[in-house]
Amino acid sequence: MGVGEVEWKAMANRLMVALDYPDVTGARALIDKLEGIPCYMKVGMQLFYTAGPEFIQELKSRGYSVFVDVKMHDIPNTVKGGAQSLTNLGADMFNVHAAGGSAMMAAAREGAASAVSANAALKMPLIIAVTQLTSTSQEVMNNEIGIAGEVADTVVRYAKLAADAGLDGVVASPQESAAIAEACGPAFCTVTPGIRPAGASLDDQSRVMTPGKAIRQGSHYLVVGRPITASPDPRQAALNIIEEMTLA
Repeated sequence: MGVGEVEWKAMANRLMVALDYPDVTGARALIDKLEGIPCYMKVGMQLFYTAGPEFIQELKSRGYSVFVDVKMHDIPNTVKGGAQSLTNLGADMFNVHAAGGSAMMAAAREGAASAVSANAALKMPLIIAVTQLTSTSQEVMNNEIGIAGEVADTVVRYAKLAADAGLDGVVASPQESAAIAEACGPAFCTVTPGIRPAGASLDDQSRVMTPGKAIRQGSHYLVVGRPITASPDPRQAALNIIEEMTLA
């Protein structure tokens, strides 16, 4: 295997395909089209609530890394239990809301560690915190959510809180990746939705960036949904994105 192929596979694993489907039928159809591309699969609330834990196990059995995107936000003990359950499923990554506070985020790590200590076959998942959704504009954050200041400042503050709580990284817009790396170090993971190839529709996203620029800005993982799932040729769309990432 040549170095180029190794690098390509490593970059492909940094692409997270958002399986935003109402049931497993659509998700499986897409997965079949992407067969052989070693990307991450992201299972969000809609699919998880419909398909349940069994679908996570199905993805794992097919060799995929899985990000369970359920954005836990509750009292620490409840989040601890949820984290333990997701770790037992074999999730490679899951997330919580940074707005839940440092005690809640630390509890998520405790829950995952508890599952791993009880089962040597499990590995510790990456636990990341949601800072501000990429659909959140400055106006919405200030006037509706009630947080003053700039979006980027809030994102970095939440990232520091997550790092201090022992989490592995954050979900943030690619526009904030460089600032997060400066504040928390380059190893602190940034998972960035809002990725749109040049010329693609913005849909309901406010803070977006192209795949190549996001990689250059320091994003560790790129979450891509509709530019792949709504494409007439999802496989080629995914390959084009990975190529752009590789050439960044």
